[in-house]
Amino acid sequence: MPLSLTVLGTASPHPAPGRPCSGYLLRGAGAEVWVDAGPGTFAELQRHTDPERLTAIWISHLHADHSADLLAAAYAFAYGGMAPPAPIPVYAPLDCARRVAGFLGRSDVRFLSDVLDFRALFDGHTVRHWNLRLTSRAMAHDTEAYGLRVECQGSVLAYSGDTGPCAALTELASGADLFLCEADVDSHREGEQGERVHLTPEDAGDAARKAGVGELYITHVGPTLTRKAATDRAAVAFGGPARTAREGETIPV
Repeated sequence: MPLSLTVLGTASPHPAPGRPCSGYLLRGAGAEVWVDAGPGTFAELQRHTDPERLTAIWISHLHADHSADLLAAAYAFAYGGMAPPAPIPVYAPLDCARRVAGFLGRSDVRFLSDVLDFRALFDGHTVRHWNLRLTSRAMAHDTEAYGLRVECQGSVLAYSGDTGPCAALTELASGADLFLCEADVDSHREGEQGERVHLTPEDAGDAARKAGVGELYITHVGPTLTRKAATDRAAVAFGGPARTAREGETIPV
């Protein structure tokens, strides 16, 4: 199976009607990976696959709009009759298991081990599932956060997660066929005390241009922008094709 990306949710910082927060389904070479688990995405995941078939779950960072539906998944797998045949690897920042257990009122994370196998991410973390290679890079955000590079049978997809401008973002996306990139804020002034923890549309387009990507998809557009405006502005900075990631769409890479 060639590499494809199904958009489950793109909203920031909270879900909207018909628009869950960040979440995507990657499929390729027999692997199925749920990337980011924003509120509403577990339900959307079930439109496109049986969650018991997931090869892995990958979480960019632990802000609720990217991780809260791990709670829904844990309930489904542990108590809702969706127990996977083996514990599903969850690649996430170190504290992820404790946070999920805490939401369930438990202090010991071991009760999740029958369904979820938590594995800590780090900069340069690489893992292979079938012929799908996942590489994580640390990004510039206000918490531990990672971008993702996916390689499958010659195709390359890069995902920014949440980040401000940084050299690692350009390196992550270098030569990617498809670059899925946030464009959360309207201007640089939206950062606190000058800290850049999100991208403007121009930042996203500039990163895509410097990385030499084939196609740019804009996602995680915040409330001070419309998705059309963000995509149009990113396309100008990119100088190449830019599109809006939309819920329910499956994009071949």
